[in-house]
Amino acid sequence: MLPRENRMRRSSEFASVVRSGERARRGHVVVHRHSSLHTGKPVVGLVVGKSVGGSVARHQVSRRLRAQLASRLDGLADGSGLVVRALPGAAQATSAELGADLDAALNRLARSR
Repeated sequence: MLPRENRMRRSSEFASVVRSGERARRGHVVVHRHSSLHTGKPVVGLVVGKSVGGSVARHQVSRRLRAQLASRLDGLADGSGLVVRALPGAAQATSAELGADLDAALNRLARSR
């Protein structure tokens, strides 16, 4: 579970990260990162649209992604914002596959600095 202080809640934060941040697509996810969103702890947001599947599938993907992201919070820079968008095939992916996709996208973003 993501701690409360690490959750992105405002649509303006989502928009800022998606519009002005860097982006990397790997496997079943697209990761958007903005390195200087605010001061404080890193914040993370999820976008899991209807193209992923029905309500049950979307919530399942969201839970899997939140669990994967919670274990990676220590690797995110303070003040950064991260938005993870699930692609249509994410509903069929396992937690391990989603984690590997997240790692690959985060590594790609880290190399682009």
